[in-house]
Amino acid sequence: MQKEDCFYLGKIVKKYSFKGELLVKLDTDNPKFYTKMESVFVEKNKNLVPFFIERSSLHKSELLRVKFENINGDDDADPLINCHLFLPLDLLPKLTGNKFYFHEIIGFKVEDSSFGEVGIITGVNESTFQPLFEIDRNGKQILIPVIDNFIKNVDRENKTIQLEVPIGLIEIYL
Repeated sequence: MQKEDCFYLGKIVKKYSFKGELLVKLDTDNPKFYTKMESVFVEKNKNLVPFFIERSSLHKSELLRVKFENINGDDDADPLINCHLFLPLDLLPKLTGNKFYFHEIIGFKVEDSSFGEVGIITGVNESTFQPLFEIDRNGKQILIPVIDNFIKNVDRENKTIQLEVPIGLIEIYL
């Protein structure tokens, strides 16, 4: 399995017990959805390695307590601390309406209700406090905050996002 075919699920943050159980900080709004997994991919040495799950449950509602097969003590569990977990993209719950995953909108055309056609989404910058659409307009980059109030329609069939941004926001890049 290649990393580009997967989504980031979370990070193993610490051991839970001396029996090899681990606690995972999930990167999701719905941790309960991931309590019935049979396996995950653990990133070790830049490779994704499948690990099979014996049991898992929520711990303090935010962390996933997980027991992997063949991880039976501290010596087995210690090397997994701080490793990232991934799942195949096809296991992501489908979103509808104006909700979307950042990876799924790459290549979508952006239109603004006042400005007209803006350009093509090349990425989403998540390194800032507010995620930003990275839009290419004829070689110039336009950055628009990913704000629910700006997003008027997501048309998956036609790969288009309709925005309504404050007048002048797009023009400052041109």
